[in-house]
Amino acid sequence: MTGLSRRRRLAAVVVMALAAAAVSACSSSADDPAEGGAYVVWDPYPQFADDSDWVTLLKKCGTSAGATVERTGYDTTDLTNKALLAAQQGNSPDVLIVDNPVISTLAEAGALTTTDDNKLDVSAMEKNLLGAGQSEGRTYGVPIGANTLALYYNKDLLTAAGVDPATIKDWASLTAALTTVKAKGKKGITFSAIGTEEGSFQFLPWFWGSGAQLTTLDSPQAVSALTLWTDWLKQGHAPNSVINNTQTTSWQEFATGDYAFAENGTWQLANAEKLGFSYGTIAIPASAGGPAPAPTGGEFASIPVQKNTGRYDTSQKLVACLTNADNLLTTDTTLSYVAPVAAVQDRQATADPKLKVWVEAVRAAKGRTGDNLGTKYPKISESLWTAVQAALSGGKSPREALSAAQAAATTR
Repeated sequence: MTGLSRRRRLAAVVVMALAAAAVSACSSSADDPAEGGAYVVWDPYPQFADDSDWVTLLKKCGTSAGATVERTGYDTTDLTNKALLAAQQGNSPDVLIVDNPVISTLAEAGALTTTDDNKLDVSAMEKNLLGAGQSEGRTYGVPIGANTLALYYNKDLLTAAGVDPATIKDWASLTAALTTVKAKGKKGITFSAIGTEEGSFQFLPWFWGSGAQLTTLDSPQAVSALTLWTDWLKQGHAPNSVINNTQTTSWQEFATGDYAFAENGTWQLANAEKLGFSYGTIAIPASAGGPAPAPTGGEFASIPVQKNTGRYDTSQKLVACLTNADNLLTTDTTLSYVAPVAAVQDRQATADPKLKVWVEAVRAAKGRTGDNLGTKYPKISESLWTAVQAALSGGKSPREALSAAQAAATTR
């Protein structure tokens, strides 16, 4: 695209970002881009200090590339806004690591180079994970790892109720297990259905597991998925609190020991080891059986557009180092992620058998912005979580709620 059209697209995307959130000024390293041996890296891991394994790896990769890494960690939302503003002002970092749904926003704004441009090798990456960083046939980064959703279960509670989790293969067998648990005086399942992206994220495995597509929110399959959730509330298998639950508060409910199941993610693995009861995990089942496609979380390492194209070679070396097999294993262990490369996934599952379910879930997962949805996804997601809220609160039937969602998604 021409420089003028790119600037116009960036300006338009920045205006939308500013309308969504207040934005602070860019960092000094972005205002005065590093030159010579200094390369700027922005990531969404402010929790990692300079002596962490992650920052140690960044510095190691910098040394191997003949560069000094200047790294800053930002909150995810703040990072997105800063990246858009920096691109508009022509002072982007050399390497940008961002949440995978953000890739399509930055790509549409013309802020990122493609892997064809920067020569990053993505041939070993799992296609379903790589899809979140693709738009119109072009790839804009390399996944460094993924998290997703599965069902945690309380082993002690299920044993007492006479439920074998191995028998849960589809929606019917899961609902039967919930019915048995309730008959024993215990609680069934908790999840997050809050009216935010978290609610959509948690509904998607059931939505996709029904065979529904995000381009048609009111299909019969989609209605069946939302009906499953509303029926669970009506039958007392899930608490009314799910309407306001975040993934954190849902986990806190499960941690009481009163619930048989909780839908949650890989990021709870460390907390799971602290539970006062034995736990296990199974894949979220699809309606007719098998693992349902769950949405992927996780980040992509990307190379933003630079005025000085001579910097790309060193940036490419940095990203290649961060995403090679050995370093992916270190990084994904640190982040509680599943690797985006099959061989590394196998190494993770061998080293920790508890990760086998998560590896299988990631292999069946889908990117939220995949199927060429790109920047359409946020509008679709908002329509979807609004429908879930309306149905679970009893304001509308699942069919009515999803019909309204489809109408909203196509007009926003």
